[in-house]
Amino acid sequence: MTGRDRRPHREAELSDAWAAAEPDAGAVRRAHEAFTTRGRMELPPVRPLVAESWRRSARARVSPDGLAGVELDDEELAGHREGHPLAVAMPVIRELMGAYATDGEHLLAVCDASGRMLWVEGHPGTLRRARAMNFVAGARWSESAAGTNAPGTAIAVDRPVQVFTAEHFQRPVQAWTCAAAPVHDPHTGRLLGAVDITGGDRLGHPHSLAFVQAVARAAESQLALAGPAPAADRIRLAALGRDEAVLTAAGRRLRLSRRHSEILVVLAHHPEGVSGDELLVRLYEDESITPVTLRAELSRLRGLLGPELLRSRPYRLAAAVDADFATVDRRLRSGALAAALGEYAGPLLPGSHAPGVVRLRERLTDRLRAALLDRGDPALLADWTYSAWGEDDAEMWRALTAAVPAAQRPPVLARLTALDEELSRGADVLAGPAGLAGGPVEGATRLQRRGPQTRR
Repeated sequence: MTGRDRRPHREAELSDAWAAAEPDAGAVRRAHEAFTTRGRMELPPVRPLVAESWRRSARARVSPDGLAGVELDDEELAGHREGHPLAVAMPVIRELMGAYATDGEHLLAVCDASGRMLWVEGHPGTLRRARAMNFVAGARWSESAAGTNAPGTAIAVDRPVQVFTAEHFQRPVQAWTCAAAPVHDPHTGRLLGAVDITGGDRLGHPHSLAFVQAVARAAESQLALAGPAPAADRIRLAALGRDEAVLTAAGRRLRLSRRHSEILVVLAHHPEGVSGDELLVRLYEDESITPVTLRAELSRLRGLLGPELLRSRPYRLAAAVDADFATVDRRLRSGALAAALGEYAGPLLPGSHAPGVVRLRERLTDRLRAALLDRGDPALLADWTYSAWGEDDAEMWRALTAAVPAAQRPPVLARLTALDEELSRGADVLAGPAGLAGGPVEGATRLQRRGPQTRR
């Protein structure tokens, strides 16, 4: 996933870009054929939202003729449901959507933040038909696994999404229409999953999107009532998977600039405080940056946070900080790998080049990868490889290929083969005379051009 916090823009969530009239299915189907066979995108009839999703699906090597994979058996599914925060909200979701789904011959579905279906319920006949495309509890419907679909795309863009028939990337799904909205932790803003309604043509009305968005908000309200609010004297810092961190303190929720995000990450990692010279080294690659520049940034940050929170001599935060990257680190140290991965929303400030942040980001990522490889759990490996930051990680795809049961291996092996071929083509280009000269090489693959940078 990319660095973002879209929740402050909810008033725009039902703009024309997200809620649209049902398109001409025949025209979209022809455009889908043109894209999947020749790589040509036709705008219109394809909506920009869908076009970007198709491109992401293609980059993730999703087969247009494939099916979502079922990853969890009944026992594993029961464990995931029991421990998931959205279990608390299921009574409200069922109350609001259950009768509507059954009477309209639709399905209600709830997935986790990895796109894995936890609950799929509704009309018995529709449930039977949905099994043919593996729209069942325990299947992974993330966009990187199943292509464009409402719950997977809603998670990918962190907004309510409606997907009509031929807009689905995988052809076996193109008889269906669905609408989904993400659900967040009301206290931290962390993405927990999505709530979805799936069915036939009758879901083509924009009201379906408004309905599912209202259900998601009701679920968040239930979560807020069910769990205690964070202590007023605690500072929460969310910096994983986003370029601009979010700080929650004294009842305020602040989205920070990139530089202020870097400062807060460094100070949260050093609660004892750091000197001005140490902070300068950890924040700036350019050695010509002067202490005056840093002091100006700190002055602006102090104006934002208040002098009671940001102290100097040494620079430090005056209250305990509950940082998401520190939580992942603690859970890794305690051996709670599944919990650590569940909290990991992506690389730490992925767009940052601040030396101190880069070291923290690489250290955390390397430790998490090493723990996943050592454990060899196929479900956890799949959570990594089907994520935005893990989709090009060949070593993890190899580990997943070895770990999954034989029946689930063909699509995983196909992904690994495609990735290896792409890497090999890029290596051949880079090994040529132009490649030896250094710099970007025309014809190199996307992976080779990006090199070792963290995925944004």
